[in-house]
Amino acid sequence: MEILRRRIETQVLSLTGLALGGVDFEHPPGDPGLFGPDSACWKVHGDFTSMLIGGISALMLQALHPLALAGVWDHSNFREDMLGRLRRTGQFISATTYGSRADAERLIERVRHIHEGVVGRAADGRPYAASDPALLTWVHVAEVSSFLKAHLRYLDPHLPGAEQDRYYAEIARVAERLGACDVPHSRVEIADYLQAQRAQLVCDARSREVLRVLLDAPAPSLLARPFGALMMQAGIDLLPDWAHGMLGFDFSPGKRRLIRAGVRNAAPLLRWAVRNGSLARARRRMGLAPLR
Repeated sequence: MEILRRRIETQVLSLTGLALGGVDFEHPPGDPGLFGPDSACWKVHGDFTSMLIGGISALMLQALHPLALAGVWDHSNFREDMLGRLRRTGQFISATTYGSRADAERLIERVRHIHEGVVGRAADGRPYAASDPALLTWVHVAEVSSFLKAHLRYLDPHLPGAEQDRYYAEIARVAERLGACDVPHSRVEIADYLQAQRAQLVCDARSREVLRVLLDAPAPSLLARPFGALMMQAGIDLLPDWAHGMLGFDFSPGKRRLIRAGVRNAAPLLRWAVRNGSLARARRRMGLAPLR
């Protein structure tokens, strides 16, 4: 059983930002990072399954904004390395959540620097810049609303509303450090923001190409292939109904039930197997016992 557990854990961690290295989650001892172990962020971001589903759904949602998509289209090699893009995003999220303060601030500064060079014109001729505070807010809200939605669906559906609001207020600090403006800090503000953004969203040929590349992304191994396919379907299922329709999906109620049942059956195995993720390492840094 231990051999099986380690094999599963190795495959899972190969999909995360831990595979990139460069962040020491276990040092310096006692450093709480940006949030600390009592934060809502540590709670919401600690489950690999729900975070992967939320991340996949967020990428699909982000692809509906023409200006946000233009920067990825013109300045990213996502077509050749979608898995690498997912890992880099995962590293940023895990490091800013669970890393030391120095590592978190270093990655934030690095991303700010990268954004400065991401400028151009979208397919409709409008100028864009990745450092645009409004675009940063869109990318942030698409991510964190998807992360929390997946957490509620697949890990803790009874997370109190006050804790959900605390999560949004905490994680807004990362977006604000990146330069985002008017970042929503609560469930009500998130819902109002998403509703207000809908008039700007479009599903065009570029959106569909991003979706195709994401759905066709190769699994790192044969062992991971069925799990990856399930996670993709769960990410689609997690989308808001209006985004589901814009992207051309039409999941029946029965298909949705099968996807959710599949995830709920697979998730306990992954939680049993993965014992050395970024949360576990950060807890060791803080001198805390492993979670059961």
